[in-house]
Amino acid sequence: MEATSYGPRWKILMAFAVIYFVWGSTYFAIRVGVAEVPPLLFAAMRFLIAGVALFAWMLAHGEHGLEVRQWLAVTFLALLIFVGDYGLLFWAEQRVPSGVAAVMMATIPAFMALAEILVLRTQRFTAGLLLALAVGIAGVAVLVSRSLNLGGAPVDRAGAAALIIGSINWSIASVLSRKLPLPSSKALSSGAQMLAGGVLLALVAAARGEWRGFHPTAVSAEAWWALLYLIVAGSIVGFTAYVWLIHHESPTRVGTYAYVNPVVAVVIGYFLGGEPLGVRTLLGTAFVLVSVVMITTGQARKPDAQMAMEEAD
Repeated sequence: MEATSYGPRWKILMAFAVIYFVWGSTYFAIRVGVAEVPPLLFAAMRFLIAGVALFAWMLAHGEHGLEVRQWLAVTFLALLIFVGDYGLLFWAEQRVPSGVAAVMMATIPAFMALAEILVLRTQRFTAGLLLALAVGIAGVAVLVSRSLNLGGAPVDRAGAAALIIGSINWSIASVLSRKLPLPSSKALSSGAQMLAGGVLLALVAAARGEWRGFHPTAVSAEAWWALLYLIVAGSIVGFTAYVWLIHHESPTRVGTYAYVNPVVAVVIGYFLGGEPLGVRTLLGTAFVLVSVVMITTGQARKPDAQMAMEEAD
């Protein structure tokens, strides 16, 4: 749909603002929450509540429930995305600044390109892609290296490893989602995945003992507001804006959120959270974002080169 009238153009601008700035700000909200609530339990709360709300809303508006094979596919993706990606992200933000976490997660397009080559075989290695991957790896190396004299402490290696593994899991899930029997309704599929992911996260949190000793009354209002923001703005509003944009703009333009979100997260972390913003962070961020731009613009003419899952938060 072409945005020729004021209404649609206004909606497009607002939707872009949501996926740029709201999604970029969720990293700081996660940091606020995991400072007081065990990380996997906090993630379980976010996605379980958001999933129930979105799934129930879609059923109330005429969507049919999922078939058994669809629930199996949804649960498998939820294991990769919500436990294997978001669970690691929430855990890592106890050890890594929120802005840096966003930068590390911006490596997703690189891993998606590799997954499309190795799994779907819809792309081939090119000199440009190899260069882009090398630039992205250099950015991560700058952030975690202890030998480079760039000032500031290097990123915690365990936290950085968790974020990279999470990015790989997201990329694999993103590629496999094109092959699995998911519901045709993207909103229903997303709600089901968040619901399944919330349940799985709650089970893993219980296995880790995160429920023991947790007292909701001891959690500050700030952390509860952060959770509410993640549920409403990050998951429900953000997802709705993303899906609407996918149907009104090219995937390439919508995918630009992948290199806007880290910038927003770094700025918010610096001004609101007092996170360091030295040469190391700036240089590492620059390398990673250049890599993302190189990869996404190189895929611009490929119709299947959508940068992120339509089941994203």
